[in-house]
Amino acid sequence: MKTPSTHKVERAIISVSDKTGVVEFARKLDSLGIEIYSTGGTKATIASAGINVQSVSALTNFPEIMDGRVKTLHPAIHSGILADLGKQDHIDELEKHNLKSIDLLVVNLYPFEETLKKNAPHDEMIENIDIGGPTMLRAAAKNYKWTAVVVNPDKYDTVLNELESNGSTISEGLRVQLAGEVFNHTARYDSIISNYFNKHNAIDLGPTINISFKKEQDLRYGENPHQSAALYGNISEIFEKLHGKELSYNNIIDIDSAARIINEFSDDEEPTVSIIKHTNPCGVGRGSNLVTAYDNAFATDRVSPFGGIIAMNKTLDIEMAEKIHSIFTEVLIAPDFTAEALEHLSKKKDRRLIRLNYDMLKNAQGYELKSVLGGLLSQSTDADLINNEDMKVVTDREPTNDEWQALMFNWKVCKHVKSNAIVYGKSDRTLGIGAGQMSRVDSSRIAVEKSKLMELDLQGSVVASDAFFPFADGLLEAVKAGATAVIQPGGSVRDDEVIKAANDNNIAMIFTGMRHFKH
Repeated sequence: MKTPSTHKVERAIISVSDKTGVVEFARKLDSLGIEIYSTGGTKATIASAGINVQSVSALTNFPEIMDGRVKTLHPAIHSGILADLGKQDHIDELEKHNLKSIDLLVVNLYPFEETLKKNAPHDEMIENIDIGGPTMLRAAAKNYKWTAVVVNPDKYDTVLNELESNGSTISEGLRVQLAGEVFNHTARYDSIISNYFNKHNAIDLGPTINISFKKEQDLRYGENPHQSAALYGNISEIFEKLHGKELSYNNIIDIDSAARIINEFSDDEEPTVSIIKHTNPCGVGRGSNLVTAYDNAFATDRVSPFGGIIAMNKTLDIEMAEKIHSIFTEVLIAPDFTAEALEHLSKKKDRRLIRLNYDMLKNAQGYELKSVLGGLLSQSTDADLINNEDMKVVTDREPTNDEWQALMFNWKVCKHVKSNAIVYGKSDRTLGIGAGQMSRVDSSRIAVEKSKLMELDLQGSVVASDAFFPFADGLLEAVKAGATAVIQPGGSVRDDEVIKAANDNNIAMIFTGMRHFKH
């Protein structure tokens, strides 16, 4: 009895939407004496190249019908694909019904994902759901020992090398690898379709979650050298690396944080710059030009930015390039770079220069996932800033116009600082940032101490808090530091106590009605 590795490939079906390399592949099969059967457009492509090819109807004795919806869904096809040639009764049944084994199946699927990217209408999306293709692929992958299956054009040369070198046979080792690729491929295909229907049917956080991303690249390591890591998805479509060495795992995490912060200012007319270190902003500033905005951001913390990430909301020009060139910065992010700035900044080979596509960034904000032991947490992205209906001044004194601007500027920053988050600032800059402390009072003290180290004056500043002050002590810390206005979500059982403390100290205070915890 023959084995899978000694089983010669005599018959192949080829039916592909992606025609890349298929003519060359079919020509090689034909030269090896392998019978080729095909469908519709694939058959026409192969035949036009002068290669011997027959319609699958020659196997089924049944025409393609219903605009091609039914062509391979036939017992003659699936018996040939699923026959276990290691069992005599399967061989006997093939002979009894005058059927032939299918030894090689080459299929890739209707371009559902590509059609989705074009924002095609619903009816067109439905027509691009492949039925026969996945059915054949899964059948062949199950029976990989006898029906070798190829879903990836990149594997054509590998398969041909074995066929040419091993007397038209394919090793069992390669067969099982190809089968594994099929199930990865069909799982991704199905998940994209199911997610499309969830979105179409406005299903939010359904009973199951389907996740499938293609690997973009392997990374040298994860957060630490002993951890393996890889990047999946389409991040390169949002962040285009123009220069510099490979991005690390930690670089990508920081780039994500930097982009989310600067996205809050993407529609602002004024140039804005954010400096990031370990996912937290060291400082954020704005001004009449990028250099001024950078100076305002850098002044918040003149130590931490070294080795950090700088993101901005305007095209990076030569003046900005010259300003930051001397400082060691891991990554620079901008919506674009002038040619002169790009040439100047590229003099440092290790510095990464990233062009950020703001439109794609906005569209990418849907749901966030976080792994926990035994499962995943899923939540909608924190894309909002305030609750317009609930936002109100709760103190006797209204903020001045300048205080209003300062409060909204620093509220945008505070949203992206790790909880507990406290941010002191003015209308064009941050002055002190306290991040990630167990106590909100400690975060406030750290922000004040850092501002003192940088010799920044907090008198007349405003303060933003990502969540409510549970006690008046947090607000009194801000008063003691020199703040004159506060923005916070509100919602504490002691709000009245906090409001009274603000009124007693002539502080203006806004409740946003929306908190921004960031864990």
